[in-house]
Amino acid sequence: MNILILGGGGREHALVWAVKQNPKCDRLIVAPGNAGIAGLAECAALDIENSAAVVGFATANAIDFVIIGPEAPLVAGVSDDLRTAGFLVFGPSQAAAALEGSKNFTKQICDAVNAPTAAYGHFTQAKAAKDYIRAQGAPIVVKADGLAAGKGVIVAFDEATALNAVDEMFDGTFGSAGAEVVIEEFLDGQEASFFILCDGTDLLPIGTAQDHKRVGTGDTGPNTGGMGAYSPAPVLTDAVAQKALEEIIAPTMAEMARRGMPYHGVLYAGLMIKDGRPKLVEYNARFGDPECQVLMMRLGAQALDLMQATAQGRLSQQRINWANDHALTVVMAANGYPGAYEKGTVIKGLDALPEDSMHMCFHAGTTMGKDGIEANGGRVLNVTARGDSLQQARDRAYALIDQIDWPDGFYRPDIGWKALQ
Repeated sequence: MNILILGGGGREHALVWAVKQNPKCDRLIVAPGNAGIAGLAECAALDIENSAAVVGFATANAIDFVIIGPEAPLVAGVSDDLRTAGFLVFGPSQAAAALEGSKNFTKQICDAVNAPTAAYGHFTQAKAAKDYIRAQGAPIVVKADGLAAGKGVIVAFDEATALNAVDEMFDGTFGSAGAEVVIEEFLDGQEASFFILCDGTDLLPIGTAQDHKRVGTGDTGPNTGGMGAYSPAPVLTDAVAQKALEEIIAPTMAEMARRGMPYHGVLYAGLMIKDGRPKLVEYNARFGDPECQVLMMRLGAQALDLMQATAQGRLSQQRINWANDHALTVVMAANGYPGAYEKGTVIKGLDALPEDSMHMCFHAGTTMGKDGIEANGGRVLNVTARGDSLQQARDRAYALIDQIDWPDGFYRPDIGWKALQ
């Protein structure tokens, strides 16, 4: 099978690593890829949000299966055009990807099916948004309605911060994503990620994870795209997961189908859990990053079979072979992230790291420079390990980090602290 994976981050490196282990994979191309992915697959310079370019490339390279990693091509409608051209695709349609592309759309779906989620208001003007904040008080959550690379969410613990967030969004800090704003009730509890495959009809839960959004130790500082994750998430017990399926996920999928936009792909439900009851924080229309890294470490080669079955509408026939293990990933980011950071700094020691079923360093933002691997983004490396226990996986991941020589990067030293506490 000739496979094309769209994307170039740590999530895609993890997908490549898992897919490459499956004997069904004959040729693997990744667009655009990164320096780490280049060691496992062919990389191609391609505008992955340009449907015509992607369809033309897939046709020219006799691609059998396209896996779409990030959200932007989905929201741009690339999956629709690939399907129209006759390609098998893993990823929802443009209409269904609105579950991530518009927070207001998701709220409307939740309202329609009475799914438990935070109370909210939707605004297109700053004055009305600020009036709502003053009426509700803090803490409160201000969100850009559109795609903002995981950074368009401000959890405001005082009114002044919330009002300032509204100004930032309507002033263009998050580009067009902030042209509309959703303001939500602050939910207390533990947040966890639930991943479900959907083929338009059937659902198959494939794992849980817990991310660390804040940049600083002890979950302090601004939100980021994610500073580390582990799987499984102890707070998302079988009972809580079943409640989420029955009260949130299945009704959402039924409503999407009723509206003529059945969902095909992976659905990532961000849940806030308190006293054993889940509430929806948000949906994403793709694998989380860095949650995908820990899921792929645990799934391995079967990930390709599951994604192919999803695309072909055969989920009812699938079963997952889970090992009784744990995985943990630590993000190494460029100094200054999530604010301004420098590109082009050299990272040493990567060649000596083990790469096997228990240890992997997934590249999230790297390129090959004249002096070796260079940082080329904010989140740069995802240092990942498996173990029989979460503590063992954590110890192995941080032992890998100790071998990496990158004075221009930083990481959180406490990934997994909530579960281990």
